[in-house]
Amino acid sequence: MEIVVAILFVGLALAFVFIRLSAARRAVDRSRERPAAGSPAPAGVAPPPVRREGLGARVRTLLGADASPWEELRDLLVKADVGPSAASELVDRVREDWSHGADAEDLLRREIVAVLGPDMPLALPVEGLGVVLVVGVNGSGKTTTIGKLARRLAGDGRTVSLAGADTFRAAAGEQLEVWAVRAGAHLVSQERGADPGAVVFDAVTSASARGSDVLIVDTAGRLHTKVPLMDELRKIVRVVEKAGARVTETLLVLDATTGQNGVAQATAFTEAVPVTGVVLTKLDGTAKGGIVLAVREQLGIPVRYVGTGEGPDDLQPFRADAFAERILAS
Repeated sequence: MEIVVAILFVGLALAFVFIRLSAARRAVDRSRERPAAGSPAPAGVAPPPVRREGLGARVRTLLGADASPWEELRDLLVKADVGPSAASELVDRVREDWSHGADAEDLLRREIVAVLGPDMPLALPVEGLGVVLVVGVNGSGKTTTIGKLARRLAGDGRTVSLAGADTFRAAAGEQLEVWAVRAGAHLVSQERGADPGAVVFDAVTSASARGSDVLIVDTAGRLHTKVPLMDELRKIVRVVEKAGARVTETLLVLDATTGQNGVAQATAFTEAVPVTGVVLTKLDGTAKGGIVLAVREQLGIPVRYVGTGEGPDDLQPFRADAFAERILAS
């Protein structure tokens, strides 16, 4: 009897093993029939397209359709902070060159670069003192931009002086002094509340005596709607000339996050002084920066530099092609 029980037990065990092996074999066969996740698709089957987001992709979709939704394209550009007037100009350009089947994104890229115009580096005299006047509203990053520009010019082998003519804002002089040390620049400043014109006169005289190549003038940040303060900018230009030099560049610092308010700022400052270039700051976050297209299209002012971060070296020469890519990716 014990032998029979043992034989039955062994038989049951073998049957259990056989069932498990069969189930495992079927599982292996099923896994061979379907590709594993992440494995290449079988020959003749196209892989799924890479999804692209951003203005460029949406433009490609819009103009790739049978219809020609130009108003929708204009709305997309306005949402990218390009501004109504500049957006209309771009749409007109694209529409003129558009043909069905063309690469819409590449076409828009070329038109953006065309509106921005050729890259224009800072124009400084080969001999004598070059005076760079830096203007902008409070909070735009004006003084920080001056420090970064001084550091960049000093790195290019130029001797740099700074004029602390922002005598109204608390701690403005201290902030500029820190940047002067970082850049190895000579700083001319006076006590808070001093006459900005007097500071500039002393700075031009000192920079000329020292043989400096460049004098960068920090002016008081001001609202572009304050007429008396804007008049003071005109006075500073006259003081520079009285001291025996001339303003060779006037840079307007614009915060990339201000959107279309930047156009109003640029317009007011150009009415006060001959602005020769824009520095676009705070372009390291979500700011689209399309405002420079509006400024360029309406006022003809080129962009000279862009601020891309908080570091002392985060001031780069403007490149129209790289900026167009940023707009299309926004």
